[in-house]
Parts: sequence; C-alpha cells; structure tokens
Amino acid sequence: MSKMIEAAAAAFQFLSRLPVRREIPFTPEVQQRSVVFYPLVGAVIGFIVGGLGLGLSYVLPSLPAAVILLVVWVALTGGLHLDGWMDSADALLSHRSRERMLEIMKDSRVGAMGVMACMLLLLLKASLIMSVWDLSAGAWKQEAWLLVLAPVWSRWFMVHAMYRWPMARGSEGLAALFHGLTAGRRSLAGVMAALLTLVTVGFLWITAGETNLWTIAVGGILIIPFIAWAAGSLTAERMSRRLGGLTGDTYGALNELIETVLLIFVVLLLKFT
Repeated sequence: MSKMIEAAAAAFQFLSRLPVRREIPFTPEVQQRSVVFYPLVGAVIGFIVGGLGLGLSYVLPSLPAAVILLVVWVALTGGLHLDGWMDSADALLSHRSRERMLEIMKDSRVGAMGVMACMLLLLLKASLIMSVWDLSAGAWKQEAWLLVLAPVWSRWFMVHAMYRWPMARGSEGLAALFHGLTAGRRSLAGVMAALLTLVTVGFLWITAGETNLWTIAVGGILIIPFIAWAAGSLTAERMSRRLGGLTGDTYGALNELIETVLLIFVVLLLKFT
C-alpha cells in the first residue's frame, strides 16, 4: 500500500502543481510505478477545470471565463506539457537533421516556431472552451462534462507512447526514466483510464435527461478513447520516424495535441446533439 501511495504522489508531483507534500525519490523505479496514476492526475485536473467552469458560468460571459479556465488549466500542470509542445515545434518545424532537432529540443531557449505554436494552441483551446460554454447555453450541459476525459486519455496516451515507441536519446534525457516500461504498467494505466471513464460517464448518465443518455455513453466510453489513440498514434509515429524515437518533450506535445483534439470532439458533440 505504501508503494501505491508513493507512486500516486510521484505522479501528482511530476505532472501537476497540486500540493502533494511527500518526499518522493526521483528514481526510474518510482517514476515507472507512478505511470499507472497518470490518468488519475488528468481526472483531478479535469474536474477542477470543469467545476470552476460551472461556477464561472453564473457570473461571467464566455470569453473571459474561458481564458480564466485556460490559465488555471495551464497553471495546474505548471506549463510542463506546453513547454514540450513549444520545444517539439521548434525542433520538428526546423526541417533540420535528426541530430540537430534533438539539440534544439535540449536548448532552454524558445524559438519563433515554438512561440507561434504556443500562441495558436492557446487561442484554439480558449475558443473551444468558449464554444463549450456557448453551446451549453451559458451553463454546463451533461455532454460538456465529457471534457473531463480529455486530460485523462491524453495522459494515458503518454504512458502508451513510453511503451510503444523507442527513446530517441537512449539512456539520456528525462524520457530515460521510463526506459523499459513494462506492458503490465501500460495496461494498468489503461485500466485506470477506463475506470475513471466509467465513473464519469456513470455519474453523467444518472444526472442526465433521457434524450442524451446514449450520446454520453457512446461518446465517453467508445469515441473519446479511440480518438485519443488514433490521433496520438498517427502523430507519435511521424515524430518517431523523424527523431528516431520519442523524447520527454514529445510526450508533452502529444498530451497537448490529444487534449485539443478531444476538446474539438466535445464541441462537435454539443453542436450536433
């Protein structure tokens, strides 16, 4: 039990800025055990953002509320994944050699491509959150709560990517902590994501009206996990071909991409139901 608590605390400390006051050894063994709880970190972030959105929907118009939610969302992660998104953009959009792209990722400075990619991503995310607001008629419809599953499945995919694709730098870099991740831990992370999905969808099913029960169930249980896997796999495969594997930065970039794609799906679901 103590190892499970240690692993959960390590996941929250690594992936979020939530106050987890526990001394955790930063070793490969602990970090690899912690991946099982990555979807749980995503669920907590998602529910905090969703709950804040519900509260703000009573006092603010959609645009300022969406910006506030996005600020909170980024703050909860400490900008960790956004940093990976910018570094990956700088490298992959430079059209340089593999070795040069890996060097660019290691550079602490952000280039023009990274800045542009960051600005466009944040604008898109803010507009999607605003659209969820507007399509919910100023309040959170039941389908809107499916956005909670975006950070759940984006973090599951990071675990899947650690197992599925090789490390671009071998034993170097942050990603090396997860080198040799077992299929069992990848599977346990998937079980955790599935359980969190069932709990979320079950809660929405109980509180939803009769007209949107199957929309919530099919969208949450089947479509969202499939989109996360498909969008992530296509992108990760392309990244891996160019870099010779994946890095810690690309894991963060994949998280940001999948979150955004899943937000687009939630907006479409709201628009056409």
